[in-house]
Amino acid sequence: MEILIKAAQLLTSLAILVTLHEFGHFIPAKLFKTRVEKFYLFFNPYFSLFRWKRVKGVKKTSWLSKTPPKEWSEDPDTTEWGIGWVPLGGFVKIAGMIDESMDTEQLKNEPQPWEFRSKKTWQRLIIMVGGVTVNLVLGFLIYIAVVFTWGQLTLDQNKLQAGLGVHPFLSKYGISSGDIILKIEGEKPLNLDDINKEILLRGARNIVVQHPDGNTTKITLPSDIDQQLFEVGALPAFTLRAKSLKVAEVTKNSPALRAGFQAKDHVYEVNGMPIQYYDEFQAILFANKNKVVDIKVAQRGNAKDTITREVKVKSNGTIGTITNSEFIDRKALSEKKYGFTQSIGIGMSYGYHTLSDYVSQFKFVFTKKGATQIGGFASIGNMFPPLWDWHTFWLTTALLSIILAFMNILPIPALDGGHVVFLLYEMITGKEAPQKVLEVAQYIGIFLLLSLMVYANGADLVRWLMK
Repeated sequence: MEILIKAAQLLTSLAILVTLHEFGHFIPAKLFKTRVEKFYLFFNPYFSLFRWKRVKGVKKTSWLSKTPPKEWSEDPDTTEWGIGWVPLGGFVKIAGMIDESMDTEQLKNEPQPWEFRSKKTWQRLIIMVGGVTVNLVLGFLIYIAVVFTWGQLTLDQNKLQAGLGVHPFLSKYGISSGDIILKIEGEKPLNLDDINKEILLRGARNIVVQHPDGNTTKITLPSDIDQQLFEVGALPAFTLRAKSLKVAEVTKNSPALRAGFQAKDHVYEVNGMPIQYYDEFQAILFANKNKVVDIKVAQRGNAKDTITREVKVKSNGTIGTITNSEFIDRKALSEKKYGFTQSIGIGMSYGYHTLSDYVSQFKFVFTKKGATQIGGFASIGNMFPPLWDWHTFWLTTALLSIILAFMNILPIPALDGGHVVFLLYEMITGKEAPQKVLEVAQYIGIFLLLSLMVYANGADLVRWLMK
């Protein structure tokens, strides 16, 4: 059921984003009197789930059809609307344009006034950037609406009784669990998300830390702390402290599974040391990477049925257990509400940071470890919660909208950005790129995108099999 709920959220989100993206191309095309032959949500290789068109003023529909009825060709100036069966995007087929359909037959004839190639360069540029513009604006508008409706999650550091849970890797820089981050680059952090992203993605290196004894320390982190955290898997670096160590899941082919761990086991001691917080458990494992540790557990939570298991810790300081954590200091978290005017500014800032953070993450993609973490549709689907939650749904949809805008404007043939590059070349040189060059570029772009898609979804499959 959880998979179905996630899939339903993903499809709903994609349907909204893709439809509005394609309208971003469709509307300026029609404004510039360019013929739009097809408008499709999702792709339709071999057949369409549904298609309709007004032929001589009468609405005609067709279900599960391979090709449109012959009489539809009698009204070429009217758009065919449809839904495909492959939810990988969507498209508008604009007359006189080389696109992913690779239909070049009409280009063999003389340019017609209603064709894309007959329009002025600046008009074609507006048509091409329309989809990206809509997705970018949509993302910002959703963030504004979310902030106005639900407010923003804040962390009141004065209410932290146990301090923060800090990944043990940061102890070498003088930051440990129980500490509180008072300031980052002179500013009070809004919440945990702010703390983690400021250090990992936004270049913050100067922080003020309050220790459990009440003393404060100014700490300057190394310039490459972001790469260090990423390489050791110390993400997130800061969390609320968690008290419960109840095992929720044991991953496949893990040391914990081989040692006999099961769901609902409860961890009490590691190497004879009592464990109260999850970060203490994490710290001991991290200090014993590639070593064998003795872990005392209550089997299935039964305190009278305890056993000590020998487990070899992996090189990343984990054993392959996923715990159900009961966070302490939940009362320190609250939703701060804003008026409509305030929501505009905060929502815009939220959108800006989302875009800049996403771009910043690419520094990790081009690393050996980052390449192994690229994901496909399963990874995107897992961004949604197992229960339908409108707050999370709209936050995720806004993020995907901004990602879609950024990815589409990349100068890759077959994407909007690829078309923009050739149009900018034409505007600068005064010469159109040769049709043959456009065709070859389109083929190269399609090949690259399909290869990336196969790799990303293949990586999802491998991770699922190895889980």
